[in-house]
Parts: sequence; structure tokens; C-alpha cells
Amino acid sequence: MKVKVCGMKYEDNIMSVSGLKPDYMGFIFYQRSKRNFDGPLPLIDKGIKKVGVFVNEDFETLRDCVHKYQLDAIQLHGDESAVECARIKREMPGLELIKAFAMSGSFEFGQLEAYLTNCDYFLFDTKGKERGGNGTLFDWSILEDYTYQKPFFLSGGIGLEEIAALKKFLKSDSAVNCQVIDVNSKFEIEPGLKNTEELKTFVEFIEKEK
Repeated sequence: MKVKVCGMKYEDNIMSVSGLKPDYMGFIFYQRSKRNFDGPLPLIDKGIKKVGVFVNEDFETLRDCVHKYQLDAIQLHGDESAVECARIKREMPGLELIKAFAMSGSFEFGQLEAYLTNCDYFLFDTKGKERGGNGTLFDWSILEDYTYQKPFFLSGGIGLEEIAALKKFLKSDSAVNCQVIDVNSKFEIEPGLKNTEELKTFVEFIEKEK
């Protein structure tokens, strides 16, 4: 089990969180987000994968950001098609590609079929007013209907108060392909500014679950 801390924005805070050595650190490149990142990006621990989060962005902008910030992964959080994902994998080989989907009770898992061959991970987040960072959980029992072997990130309103529920979920059959826990707003002092002490507690919990 791994940890991704998303929505990083401020240089000093980025360095503090880097000291906790999460597996992934996410930077949102979406101007309508309260956590929109516009740099500069400090030199963080080399063991942390830098993830650029985009919403319906054009390919050229994606490519430029990957090169500018030396990103290790791209997370697509909009309505990107399987064809767009295939182009990214073809033209930027070696880059991890994470495709996010908004979860609700009516979610049809069959729509994931087209993405299986061109994404490295799926990310399941809560469907809400914002494109992520809504701070609310979705009903994890929905994932009982997930039958694919593609590994996924679990996201959406996960904080310290959810540790007991998360521990139970990770022992369930639904979590067999869950490889990364993605946290964001529940660990914030303000949008983009993370509470390092609370994150430290969470990272230590995940370490024990490995």
C-alpha cells in the first residue's frame, strides 16, 4: 500500500511533506482549482513520484508540463477519452498514466473497458461539484462491482477520522487491487497547505498496513 498527497502548492510546505516521503506527490495544473500550482517546484526527495493533475487539457500543454517539471506521472481528472490516453502512452513512454473516475451509486464499471490497455492505474474519487478535493467519501461498497485487475488509487475525503473504516476496507475483497491511498483536503490548513503532523500520522498508519 502506498500514499499520494495531492494538491500541493507552497514551496516550504512541499519540502516539509517531502520529508515524510510519501510515494506520490500531486500538483494540480487546473486554473479553476483553489490548489492550482504555478511553480516553482523545489527539489524533493528522489523517491517521490511527481504527479501532474490535469482536467481536459490539450496534449501540447501536458507535454510541456511534463518536461518543465520533470513529472513522473500524469493524472487525468476530466472527461479524457481512451484515445487521448493512448496518445499520451504512445508519445510519452515511461510516464505513468492515472485516469480518474467520479464515483456514484449509478457508476457503470463497463465504461472502464476502453481504458484498460492504455492506463497504468484508475483513480476512484467522489463525484461532487469540484473536479476532486470535495472532502467527502463515496460509498466504498460500490467497488464490490469492480471486476478488473487494473490497480487503482482510492481517493475522496480520506482523513484521520477515516482510518478505522479504511483499515476495514483494506481487508476486504474490494481492496485486492487498491495500491495507493490518495489524500488531499482532509489534511489541509487551507487549500494547498497541508498539516504535516497529521500527514505524518497517516503515513505511519499506511506503513503498518504494507
